[in-house]
Amino acid sequence: MRPNPACRALVRAWLARAPDQLQASLRLGIDLGGTKIEIIALADDGRELLRHRVPTPRGDYCGTLAAIVALVQQAETGLGQRGSVGIGIPGAESLVTGLIKNANSTWLIGRPLRHDLQTLLQRDVRLANDANCFALSESTDGAAADAGVVFGVILGTGAGGGIVAQRKVLVGANAIAGEWGHNRLPGDETQWPPCYCGRAGCVETFVSGPGMRRDHVESGGDDIDAAEIAARAAAGDAACEATLRRYEGRLARALAVVINILDPDAIVLGGGLSNLERLYANVPKLWLAPVFSDGVCTRLLKNRHGDASGVRGAAWLWE
Repeated sequence: MRPNPACRALVRAWLARAPDQLQASLRLGIDLGGTKIEIIALADDGRELLRHRVPTPRGDYCGTLAAIVALVQQAETGLGQRGSVGIGIPGAESLVTGLIKNANSTWLIGRPLRHDLQTLLQRDVRLANDANCFALSESTDGAAADAGVVFGVILGTGAGGGIVAQRKVLVGANAIAGEWGHNRLPGDETQWPPCYCGRAGCVETFVSGPGMRRDHVESGGDDIDAAEIAARAAAGDAACEATLRRYEGRLARALAVVINILDPDAIVLGGGLSNLERLYANVPKLWLAPVFSDGVCTRLLKNRHGDASGVRGAAWLWE
């Protein structure tokens, strides 16, 4: 498939006047999210040279291509050089067809995103799942920079995972390495909520922000988000405290499976729920029982780069 002709027209002029030399010292990272597209430019030593974001043209594949190309154009024009381009996406590129799969930004599914962007940008482009980019960022110069094997977890509207070993992303034979959120939660539950993926009882339905909110409501609590649940628990609300304890137990059981299989040096949390400070003390205590070991040396860490970690990881795809 070829890019939409309208998209090609949008970039033809600036490609003609772009600097000819690709500078290895300039890394451009793009986080292609469902609501925003963000670009970052990193120097060779990781210094942030530029960062900018625009709204995502939801449902518009051609518009998404054009927005990415425009961000690259603006960054390279402002910095006076071309750079490598890495992109974090909410899905994966099929190793069979080269088309995007498993994306909650559904207008990307079945599209040759990397091929189209390489044609428009006239250079190689590297794609990776956004959770993989998060894990790469935190293992490169983030919270787990001293760790050999890192499992990165994004706890937000969903629950994603990515694996990095010796600063290399593990993609897997099916491009689904780290897809932790779509395994069934281990242990006994009274209800197994349906997941958008078509299954029921996925880890994501319990440990995501909406999952915590649903559990709180189903247990008789008010319809409030995770931040409010945490605030009320800290103020002594017994129902909110119970919700957080159930959440911590489920997260511990889910991460114990990862430790039993991968045995990572560190697990780094990202996403909005990573701001719940109590997780870092409570969850490691709870995963001791289900982990098949006499002790657990895996560290549970809060991310260092916050909401910039994913886009930084996209830039580091060219490390």
